[in-house]
Amino acid sequence: MLDLSTFGKKIKLLGFDFFAGVPCSFLNPLINYALNECEFIMSPTEADAVATASGAYIGGRKAVVLMQNSGLANAVSALTSLTFCFRIPLLGFVSLRGEVGLSDEPQHELMGQITTELLDCMRIPWAFLSPDEVEAQKQLENANKIIDKGSAFFFIVKKNTFEKIPLQLREMHAHQKGLREFSIPNIAGELPSRINALEALKKAAGDEPIYISTTGFSSRELYELGDTPNNLYMVGSMGCVSSLALGLALSRPDKKIIAIDGDGALVMRMGNIATNGYYAPKNLLHILLDNNCHDSTGGQFCSSCNVKFDELVAAANYENVVGANTLEDFSKAVARWKKDGGLTFIWLRTRKGAKDGLGRPSIKPYEVKERLMKHLG
Repeated sequence: MLDLSTFGKKIKLLGFDFFAGVPCSFLNPLINYALNECEFIMSPTEADAVATASGAYIGGRKAVVLMQNSGLANAVSALTSLTFCFRIPLLGFVSLRGEVGLSDEPQHELMGQITTELLDCMRIPWAFLSPDEVEAQKQLENANKIIDKGSAFFFIVKKNTFEKIPLQLREMHAHQKGLREFSIPNIAGELPSRINALEALKKAAGDEPIYISTTGFSSRELYELGDTPNNLYMVGSMGCVSSLALGLALSRPDKKIIAIDGDGALVMRMGNIATNGYYAPKNLLHILLDNNCHDSTGGQFCSSCNVKFDELVAAANYENVVGANTLEDFSKAVARWKKDGGLTFIWLRTRKGAKDGLGRPSIKPYEVKERLMKHLG
């Protein structure tokens, strides 16, 4: 069995000091080590963990994701449409529940049989982590070489690979509440277009922040307004924009980070609202442009029409929460965040539809990432 006092130190020695994941009993000692000795983000889903670790990588950190193999299925979208497209090399540890020949819960049976095939299918290099200390450290060094070349690498972890270590007592995060403007965003009269809202956002926030836009029309319209090195246009990994922004904000507290979300995307992964509220980076602004539909896929309705997003986010302990009725209110709230900071959520209703003849970014996702990393220094 591996002693985390030596194996964990080897991980840190190689530069991996940012972890994000979802617990698994097989990985419990490694998670405890990461919580005790490194920066660990407790993610609501495995896809969010991948996105948060990706944001940390963009911010200059070497990042690790931890998950049960049943959760590997939850991470497929992020691993195939985020880390693959953007060429983000993460180190992963995935447990092998349901190992053939091992008595386990019935829900793990199939995943135990196909874990290696699933990683192969996603073209992710992997290895079974050895319980031998010397061999495991060699494996880590080889994995690090692969990661340094730009590819992810995952270790599959069998039962009883790690020696147990206790979890140190930790204080729960408590945050001050600031601004609460619970005016219901305008649903009557003329709503602004999404591109007009993006224009207002850029004007109020200026050129200093990093803009991260959710997949679809939001990214395409942000690109239409002017392609700049401080923009990141997400592709795929729908719903993960605030998860990625969280990782970047925590890694680069010296930079202001803006996540531009859509109602369909936010409803898909509302769990990360709680994660954002818990870690509460003061340099993060979470924008919701809500048009009550899945606009980028044809305008199908979205259940967001029944969600009181301001109350939901306030309950998750965001510091500042604003429901903006007009572009003027929206711009004032953005300017206030730029001046005062604090984890802030601004909800603005917009009308359906996109700009006629809307183009797509001509720059490839990995080029956008590399450009942003260079911009971040």
